[in-house]
Amino acid sequence: MPRTIIEPFRIKSVEPIRVTSRAERLRLLEAARLNVFRLDAEDVLLDFLTDSGTGAMSARQWAAMMQGDESYAGARSFHRFEAAVRDLTGYPHVIPTHQGRAAERILFSVATRPGDVVPSNTHFDTTRANLEYDGVEPVDLVIPEGLAPRNRHPFKGNIDLGRVERLLADRGDKVPFGMITLTNNSGGGQPVSLENLRAYRELLRRHGKPLVIDACRFAENAMFVKLREPGQGNRTVKEIAQETFSLADGCTMSAKKDGLANIGGFIALRDARWVEAARNLLILTEGFPTYGGLAGRDLEAIAVGLEEVLDEDYLRYRLRTAEYLGEKLLAAGVAIVEPTGGHAVYLDARDFLPHLPREQYPAWALVNALYLEGGIRGVEIGSVMFGKRLDDGTETFHALELVRLAFPRRVYTQSHFDYAAEVILEAKAKAAEVRGVRLVKQSRHLRHFTAELEWA
Repeated sequence: MPRTIIEPFRIKSVEPIRVTSRAERLRLLEAARLNVFRLDAEDVLLDFLTDSGTGAMSARQWAAMMQGDESYAGARSFHRFEAAVRDLTGYPHVIPTHQGRAAERILFSVATRPGDVVPSNTHFDTTRANLEYDGVEPVDLVIPEGLAPRNRHPFKGNIDLGRVERLLADRGDKVPFGMITLTNNSGGGQPVSLENLRAYRELLRRHGKPLVIDACRFAENAMFVKLREPGQGNRTVKEIAQETFSLADGCTMSAKKDGLANIGGFIALRDARWVEAARNLLILTEGFPTYGGLAGRDLEAIAVGLEEVLDEDYLRYRLRTAEYLGEKLLAAGVAIVEPTGGHAVYLDARDFLPHLPREQYPAWALVNALYLEGGIRGVEIGSVMFGKRLDDGTETFHALELVRLAFPRRVYTQSHFDYAAEVILEAKAKAAEVRGVRLVKQSRHLRHFTAELEWA
């Protein structure tokens, strides 16, 4: 039996990518004020900035889009989308949005009040920003292993139940609900076990608090559960995913990840406590409740994507892609978050660039180095994304300085990942030459998207 896990699809259409010189990339990066978000996509060779909305859709999805019903209200495409979400989650109330951050914005606006506290394993950037915008404190309570890059705990995305219990005992009156992110993006794309999720649900229930899942990578998490959690190996990924949703009271979802679509998201809820207010806000900010900021063709693509993402051959290939690149890097002595997650490989920038102080943002500097070395665009998961400049001018720093190389779904082949490994190893050989950076312009929220920097 062959051991190689091949791409479980054939390529029917291709898009050219442009090769640039190092000198050209230096000019482009400096014109972008040392922020790869500001680069034009055509100037990037391998784009690992994000796996959100950047994947290739299937023939079935493109065919479904041709059936899109673009009626303003009550479109056939909405009912198909709604049925797919209900089948997966079991939640009767389905509210479409144009992407995940819109789902977060709407739900948090109607379900929280200023001064509230929302625990999670780790809130990702838009989740955190939307809570903070509403005057709510996001609290990260991932298990200690989740902050140790070299620890190989199989479920490093688990939430620390003891810390949750203490938070509920001390400030429970300020907690409107608990959250959990599947998989835990900020900590390396690490999964959450069903055992941990069940215990978290029971803890919240004892205190009368609902559980909301950030479900954008639910299928990857379910596949990890199948592969790693005792007693789960004989179940289908869909069964595991359905049990995952059954343990919660609702979810927010970016369908740009495990919905396999280029745009879209939703809120899905078990009971009606927040539904009317959420739909009213949806009408104000997104669109009518049966399209929610999406075209009918987008709803069709998501409906198919939610079915296709549960294919276990696809998921096995998806997880193996990250593992393959991770193995190459580990064999060459490059420190990464271990074990590899489902959608990305995370480089440990403090180990990669030990000569750079935290004040020079080593993870951001490493992102720039990878682009200069080989045209690869990654993203910083560190102190620019999660740190803050306080009113007194001091800076806070994040516990981890990581570079996430997030892989668009069904886009790149093995040779692309072999090339990526070569570029990373070249950058490692020249690590002492990598220059730090300093911030010169930033916004109050989500500063990493638009910040301007200069060489330190």
